[in-house]
Amino acid sequence: MSNLIIGNMTLTSLLVTIIGLIILWIVVSVPVWIAGKAVTGGKGTFGEAMLATLFGPVVYAVTLILVDFFLGSLIGSSAYIIALILAFVAWIWVYKASFKTGWLGGIAIAILAVVVFAVISIVLGALFGLIVPAPFFPHI
Repeated sequence: MSNLIIGNMTLTSLLVTIIGLIILWIVVSVPVWIAGKAVTGGKGTFGEAMLATLFGPVVYAVTLILVDFFLGSLIGSSAYIIALILAFVAWIWVYKASFKTGWLGGIAIAILAVVVFAVISIVLGALFGLIVPAPFFPHI
């Protein structure tokens, strides 16, 4: 029991979790990289995609929480809708900044990354009978 770190988590389970998160980060970066290459005419790098997938959710969450907190006290529950919109714009800004493109390029990368992810998931699902990593896609 001396190797417990947090709750029931041991050093081994912590390392497995960290390795799993890194693998998931790489897998999720692939569609963003493909979309970035398509939108930037082949100039997008895998490093830029990894930065975008690392910072995009963080910027989204921070924006959502802060805008909802501060606007919520001023205008009530409708602040959450505004917070969602601003958080989405902030995430697009991360794509725009990561791939050094304009706003339309950032939106195109976001949309194309979702399409590429869906296609890859469906193909992998058809080939191997699994959906990675989004269980909300239907099994084929």
